[in-house]
Amino acid sequence: MATLLVSAGFAASGFAADANPQWTEAHKPFRIYGNTYYVGTTGLSSVLITSDYGHVLIDTGLAQSAAQVAANIQALGFKLADVKGIVISHAHPDHVGGVAELQRLTGAQVYAMRPADEVLRTGKLSKDDPQAAGKNKPMAKVPQVWVVTDDQLLGIGSLRIRVIGTPGHTPGGTSWTWDACDGSKCLATVYADSVSAVSQGKYRFSDHPEVLASFESTFKRLETAKCELLITPHPEASGGLARLEQAAGDMDKLKQEGACQAYAKTGRENLAKRLAEEKR
Repeated sequence: MATLLVSAGFAASGFAADANPQWTEAHKPFRIYGNTYYVGTTGLSSVLITSDYGHVLIDTGLAQSAAQVAANIQALGFKLADVKGIVISHAHPDHVGGVAELQRLTGAQVYAMRPADEVLRTGKLSKDDPQAAGKNKPMAKVPQVWVVTDDQLLGIGSLRIRVIGTPGHTPGGTSWTWDACDGSKCLATVYADSVSAVSQGKYRFSDHPEVLASFESTFKRLETAKCELLITPHPEASGGLARLEQAAGDMDKLKQEGACQAYAKTGRENLAKRLAEEKR
C-alpha cells in the first residue's frame, strides 16, 4: 500500500490559486475504476461517478478550474446536462469555488451537510471554521443547496452514495462512500474529507474541545468504514495522483487494505503534534 500523507500545510498560504500552482494545473481526465473517473486538476480532486440515469460530481476545485473540470467531463464523452448532482467534501474555496459555475453549466442539484450548506449559499466561511480568520475572498453564491444528513443514503439517478459526517478540518466536513463497479467486480470506495488540523490567525485547537471531539469522531468513522479504494480532496494525501493513474482499471493494484485506517492514524498523529506545538 502506498504511503499516506496528511500535510498540515495544505492551506498555509490561503486558498488563492497561487497558493499551489498544481491546484489549477490542467490534468488529463481518466477512468479510475468502473464508473468512477478523475476529472480534477493535478493538485485538487474532482471525481465523477456515472450511471445511465445521471452522474454525480464530487468537489469542483477552485473557481478558476470550473471550465477545466467541465471540459474534462466532456473529454470523457459525458454530457454536462447528465450531471444531476454535485456533492462536496468541505466548504473551502479550493474545493468548492467552482460549484456555482458548474451548477450553472450542468443544472445539477447541489448537496451538502450543515453548516457547509450555508457557506455555499452565502459564499463566506462559517465563523467557527478554524481558517475563518484568514483574508478569504467570498465565493460565488449557490442559490439552492439541499441538506444531507450523516449516514444518509443519497439517491441520484440510479446511483446510491452514502454520507459520512467527518467534521474537524471544517464544520460540516463530509466523506462519501459508494461501490465503484466494473461489471460484477466492485471496490468499496471512500472519498475521505481532509483530516488536517490547519488554522489561520490566532486560532488554537486546544481552545476548542468541541473541534477536538469532532476530529476524534471523524478518525473513528474512517477507521471503521468499508474502504478498499481511498480518494482524497488533495490527491497527495492518499498516495498521489500518479498512483491512481498507474493502477487505473486494475482492481488488484487499486485495492488498498487498511488505507482509511492509515489515513485516520496519520491525521490523529498530526493533530497531536499540533496540540504539542500549541503547548510550547
